Amino acid sequence: MNRPRQRKPRRPSADAPAAIGQRIELSLERLTHDGRGVGRWQGRTVFVEGGLPDEQVQARVVRARSKLIEARQEQVVRASAERLQPVCRHAELCGGCSVQHMPSSRQLEFKQQALNQQLTHFAGVQPEHWQPPLEGPAYGYRQRTRVSVRWQPKAEQLEVGFRQRASSDLVQVQECPVLVPTLQPVIAHLPALLKTLTAAREIGHVELIGGEQPAMVVRHLRVLDAAERAELIRFAEQYGLVCWLQGDNNALQAITQNAEEPAYRLADQNLHLSFAPGDFTQVNAEVNQAMVNQALDWLALQAGEQVLDLFCGVGNFALAMARHGARVTGIEGSEVMVARARANASANGLAGLHFFSADLSKPLELPADAPSYTAALLDPPRDGAQQSVVDLAALGIERILYISCNPATLARDAGILATKGYSLVRAGVMDMFPQTSHVEAMALFRKH
Repeated sequence: MNRPRQRKPRRPSADAPAAIGQRIELSLERLTHDGRGVGRWQGRTVFVEGGLPDEQVQARVVRARSKLIEARQEQVVRASAERLQPVCRHAELCGGCSVQHMPSSRQLEFKQQALNQQLTHFAGVQPEHWQPPLEGPAYGYRQRTRVSVRWQPKAEQLEVGFRQRASSDLVQVQECPVLVPTLQPVIAHLPALLKTLTAAREIGHVELIGGEQPAMVVRHLRVLDAAERAELIRFAEQYGLVCWLQGDNNALQAITQNAEEPAYRLADQNLHLSFAPGDFTQVNAEVNQAMVNQALDWLALQAGEQVLDLFCGVGNFALAMARHGARVTGIEGSEVMVARARANASANGLAGLHFFSADLSKPLELPADAPSYTAALLDPPRDGAQQSVVDLAALGIERILYISCNPATLARDAGILATKGYSLVRAGVMDMFPQTSHVEAMALFRKH
């Protein structure tokens, strides 16, 4: 059984109010923007992971500064009426789903609060209209996950699982209720399979992928022999997976017969998108479909309208906009992803799309014969799109739709657009990752 390691309290520094590892008791009053409970202890503000408003808790200090303490809930002395029993048996330790104790309404509340605070405090803007959150299933939604594999030489034991919260240790999992149903029996039986392999010590991780063609990607540090490959093939076929191997050179090799690439559907647009293991795709199929639909609704594209799609990936938004009648130019930093987007456009019988590769952290250079664009969509990584919003404003784009996985960088970029003459017309959160504190958002900007 996995248990958290108990560390002896360290003596506090001169200006710290408590020792690391010290146990304190306090009442909680509200939630932070990242879902932690907030209370006071000896005149200091305390953030408690795992706590809820109106609770009395005992918590272990994990960080202490002169005016602020961060702690993790260890015992609920007086529980909130809202507190839920986590569905997953690993919730106490696993670093993935940190808010399973919280009802969905509370989760959406703090995610909306996070977006609101960032836009208000760091950008000085508020949307003209707040959109209700986009929601999907609370569990059984996650289409992909990476399972760590680690050999412990002292114990002569193979560990298979996920990172513990605030630790490099692993939680050896037997279940993961947020995974799609297709992958749940795989995660339950994968550890037993790996422990039979003589090459287990040389496996770094295993990635599981759902969708139209579920897959298992085994990252290995030495060449696997025929017997080991046969065991992997047998296991993969038992659960309807394609097995891919990825060695030191990062090249991918499918070892199951008649292997097809992973793929997903946007049923509302009648689109089928293929991708390679390792390509970025959204993990929540239902919310992704709702997100694409909302993007099309907010942009209100006209037939033949010229649109820029920055950070276009495998074509998630570009193909949907083209199906809607727009003429789309997609830009992505990776040549491989650009080729994937082109292939997806061709496979879906779509014309009127143009893709090319460019480093979007640098000033954008469009071809000399580029058309005049009236709308743009961007879906950047967590670092945001500081350079891109400057470029879009310089092009005089009328409508900019920003998909964000980090409210802080969205707020920074919203502040830039505000100084360039853009109004924030609509904004709202998208619950792409229920049971976690992760916040995804959509924002529509319009030039004055």
